[in-house]
Formats: sequence, structure tokens, C-alpha cells
Amino acid sequence: MTQVSFDDFYQVPNLLFDIKRLRSDLEIILKKKKFNSPGITHFGAIPLNQIPNDEESIKGHNIRGKYWTIPDETGKEVSRDFDIDESKYTQLIPEFHNTYFKEVYDTISKRFKLGRVRLLLKEPRSTLSWHKDPEPRLHIPIITNLGCSMVIENIAKHLPADGTVTITNTTKYHNFFNGGEQDRIHLVACVLENPFK
Repeated sequence: MTQVSFDDFYQVPNLLFDIKRLRSDLEIILKKKKFNSPGITHFGAIPLNQIPNDEESIKGHNIRGKYWTIPDETGKEVSRDFDIDESKYTQLIPEFHNTYFKEVYDTISKRFKLGRVRLLLKEPRSTLSWHKDPEPRLHIPIITNLGCSMVIENIAKHLPADGTVTITNTTKYHNFFNGGEQDRIHLVACVLENPFK
């Protein structure tokens, strides 16, 4: 059997979504819901799915989830937050049922084993911490600008908002920065079967 080679930014072939519909339905969602910011400045999240019939699964630390970081000059790695059983997040939240996000969610769920799926906000002129996650992340950029890039180890890449889907190897150290003057919003899903191994 032939092995497929992935770099740390894998654009999924033959998968393209309608960016105009994503943006239009994002506006509808943002009239009903606000981004939660669980203790991280310039960052926000709106969950799309939850543990069935468990609204607590989309509150507090469950929005953020476990990660590892190197917070200071000692170079010592520390873990932050709590483990989450991503496999339990299987129920689309009702507000998304009559939107294009349901079609997107259903499509990517058929192709990949997913955990939490969220709309993630990165505010202008800000960055995430240098960290790594327990699993890779699937990204569908909805609003972005040329000042936005994801950095995995020493490679930076701009992910365009053109309907494409990219799986990123966030099990390596990475961050995301928004150097522009508008919000950056991506649909981001935890991918439970690591294609980079």
C-alpha cells in the first residue's frame, strides 16, 4: 500500500464550500450568539456541536480544551486546562440546523472522525500562545485578511477564505496571528484520526 505524504498544512482535495453562503449564515448566527472568551484575550469561540443533550459541554473550559505550552525562558513544557473526550461531541447545536453550517458539518463529519467543531475568532493585531494540541485541526476560513497566518514550528502560511479545507498539524508547536485590522473567523474542527502519523 502506498503511503500518502502530508506536510503540516494539508489542503483536502475535492472538498470546497460556498464562501458566500458561509459568510451570509455567519451573519445570521452572530445576531443570535456572541463569541465566548474563556480566559484568553483577543480570542473567542462559538461551539457548533455538543455532547448530546449536555449544554454544560459547551461552557467554560470545554470551549478551550487541553493544550501544552512553553510559557517562559526556562523552556519547560506545561499542560493547561483539562482533557476533553472529543468523541462525545456528536450533536449539532439547534441554532445551526437551518443554516449552511449544517450542510458543512454533515459533509465533513462523513469524511473525518471529528470532535468539537467551533467558530473561532482571532481579534485584530493579536496572536495565540505558542502551544500544541492533542489532535490536528481542520480549518475552513470564513473571514480573513493577508495579515493572518498560522505558524507551525518555523513555517508560516496564510489560509485563504475561498471555501477550501485545510487540516493543520497542531500536534506540533504552533500559533495563529492576526496582523490585520479586522476580525479573523474560521470554522475549526478537532480531527480525531491523525493523518500526519
